[in-house]
Amino acid sequence: MAPGHAEDRPTYAYVAGRLATGLTDATDDPAALDSAGFWVVVQTFEGALRCLRFSEIRTADLPASAPWSPPTAPWSSSMGQSAYTAAVARIRDEIAEGEVYQVNLCRRLSTPLPGCYDLTGLAATINAGNPAPYFAVVQAPGTALVSASPERFLAREGRTVTTQPVKGTAVTEAQMLDKDIAENVMIVDMARNDLTRVAEVDSVEVPELCRLEEHPGLVHLVSTVRARLRPDAGWPDIIQALTPPASVSGAPKLAALKVIEAIEPVPREVYCGLVGWVDADAQRADLAVAIRTFWHADDELRFGTGAGITWGSDPAGEWEETQLKARRLVALAGRH
Repeated sequence: MAPGHAEDRPTYAYVAGRLATGLTDATDDPAALDSAGFWVVVQTFEGALRCLRFSEIRTADLPASAPWSPPTAPWSSSMGQSAYTAAVARIRDEIAEGEVYQVNLCRRLSTPLPGCYDLTGLAATINAGNPAPYFAVVQAPGTALVSASPERFLAREGRTVTTQPVKGTAVTEAQMLDKDIAENVMIVDMARNDLTRVAEVDSVEVPELCRLEEHPGLVHLVSTVRARLRPDAGWPDIIQALTPPASVSGAPKLAALKVIEAIEPVPREVYCGLVGWVDADAQRADLAVAIRTFWHADDELRFGTGAGITWGSDPAGEWEETQLKARRLVALAGRH
């Protein structure tokens, strides 16, 4: 049996440096997050939600595992370079016609990985080679993912919520374009608009705009949007108002989602969804956008990558941005 492979992979979650074990409940009802206990949350881009309640939570390292055994087959992409650049051109046509202003265009990389595979070894490899502020591992029946996300979707402290959209990616600060700044500002406006649906009147603010943040092998522009929740706004309202995340959909959101559905050849699944935790007792939470994320499904290891397309986009440059975002992590996973 290959290292890391198990007939029954261990059930646990690792979020915010805490190991969660003892799975007691699993539901797709977001109202459960307003009840009690510590929940790990995974939602797909398409909206399928899994809320997993664990009984044992402790500060710990990742569980020990056998070393990661890389996939033996090369990775394939749901869109090659020519198909991707053609899709960028198609989105620019939609922008020219006034249908949208920006669309996030994604593709899926995949490689065969048969069986019920324990991803703990991959998690250790990714965490060592590409540390990330929202590193997470979730293994439960029907879910297996490792996320090195740099992007906070939503943090909650009582009635205060904060989102920090990431838009603008380059190797160095000097390579950041005016287009990246414009795109970030556009997404901040979307995040503000989404939050007004659940926030107290006049409570939405932007304390940070286009801050440069360094990550392994690249830099991002990050902004912060904060608000106070209305007293009647619970988790079902929050999730309905804010998902899919603004930074991985487009503007206007509903029109962008229609373009994504028409152009992207495969569903995004976990990629561009949510992963994180909710402490219902303390009314605290921290959820990340599930980018820079590997997941195991249908006997494949999968990884998503994408770029935000605007009128100022260069198709070849956008393709290279998807390569930049994937290159380091897929190399760590092996065979690329």
